[in-house]
Amino acid sequence: MTSNEQHPSDEANPLRSLTLDQLRRRTSMKWRTYPADVLPLWVAEMDVPLAAPVVRAVTEAMELGDTGYPVGTAYAEALAAFAGKRWGWDDLAVERTAIVPDVMLGVVEMLKLVTGPGDPVIVNPPVYPPFYEFVTHLDRRVVEAPLGADLRIDLGVLEEAFRRAVTGGERAAYLLCSPHNPTGTVHTADELAAVAALAERYGVRVVADEIHAPVVTAPGARFVPYLSVPGAERGLALMSASKGWNLAGLKAALALAGPGAAADLARMPEEVGHGPSHVGVLAHTAALRDGTAWLDAVLTGIDENRRLLTRLLAEHLPGVVHRPGEATYLAWLDCRPLDLGDDPADVFLRRGRVALSSGIPFGTGGAGHLRLNLATSPEVITEAVRRMAAAVD
Repeated sequence: MTSNEQHPSDEANPLRSLTLDQLRRRTSMKWRTYPADVLPLWVAEMDVPLAAPVVRAVTEAMELGDTGYPVGTAYAEALAAFAGKRWGWDDLAVERTAIVPDVMLGVVEMLKLVTGPGDPVIVNPPVYPPFYEFVTHLDRRVVEAPLGADLRIDLGVLEEAFRRAVTGGERAAYLLCSPHNPTGTVHTADELAAVAALAERYGVRVVADEIHAPVVTAPGARFVPYLSVPGAERGLALMSASKGWNLAGLKAALALAGPGAAADLARMPEEVGHGPSHVGVLAHTAALRDGTAWLDAVLTGIDENRRLLTRLLAEHLPGVVHRPGEATYLAWLDCRPLDLGDDPADVFLRRGRVALSSGIPFGTGGAGHLRLNLATSPEVITEAVRRMAAAVD
C-alpha cells in the first residue's frame, strides 16, 4: 500500500476560495442553525466550492433531465479504481458491493443483516454521536469499549467488550469508525488485523464506517481498508465520497462485503437500493474518478489548518489539550483544564459566538471536550480562536 495519502496538486486551495458573505448564502444545516453573528465550526460540512468534475456531472444530468433511478456499478468501479491507486487495495470486488442511501443508513442495513433486536453493538467512544442514535433506534444495545488514553483502540478493553457481548449467546456486532471521528486516529494494519482476529475468536461481526477514508492528511499516514486485512473476510464496510468531496446533500454510498459476508449482503432488501439519489451516484462517481487533484488540494489545506490551529491554541488558549489527528477535517479538543464544565462548547457559543460540537454526545470520554471543524479558511479559524480566547478571559 502507498505510504502517503496526499499527492502534490496544482489546484488552488479550495478552503481559501469563498468569503464569509458567500458562505452565509448557503441554506444547509451548518449555515442556518445559528444566527448570522455566530461562526459555525461544528457539523461536518466543508467551506469549499465543489470540485469541477462533480459540477459538470450534476449540470449535465440537469440538462439531460437525467433524474431517474440509480442503476449499474459505475460508482463501485470508480471506488475500486480509486482504492487501488490511493491505498494499494486491488481486491475491492465490485460484485460484492451495493448502493445504499448514505453511510449511516447503510450501517443500519448491515446491522439488520448480522444482528437482531436487543443484540449488542460495540463502539469505541468518544465516537460519532449517530453511532448511539441509530443503533438504539434500531433496537440494538450499545456496548462501549472506550479508546485508550492515546486515543487508539485498546485491544484489551475491546476483547473484554466482545466477551461480555456474546456471553448470553446473542449475536454481536462491532461498529468500527475508521478513520476515527472525532479523534482523527488512523488505525494501522496491525491494529485492524488484531481486531479481525478478536472478532473471529468471539464470533462478532465487524461493520466498518469508512466514510472519512479519503481524508487522511498527516504526512506518512495511510488509510487501511478493514476488508483488506487478514481475517476480515466476514466483515462489512461502508464507503462514500461524501466527506472527501463535501457531498452530504447528494445522497449515495456503497456497502462492501468481504468474501465471507457476500451471502449476508445478498440478503439486503432490493428496496434499499432505491434510496440513493441517482444524481448523488453520478456526483460521487465523478468525484472518485476525476476529482483527486481537487481532493489533494483540500487535504493540503486541511493539514495547514491543523498546524495553524495548533499554533493558535498554544498562543491564545494554552490550557486546551490538542492531539492533532492524522485524518478527517475535525479537531478533538480537551478543554477540561479551562474549568468550563462538561460542555465547553456551550460556553464558547454563549460567550464567544462560535458554534462547536459538544463532546457530551460522543459518549464516554466526551465530557469537557469539543469538536472543531477545520474545513474552513485560515481566517475563520483564526477569528474563532480569538473569540474563544476572549470568552475565557
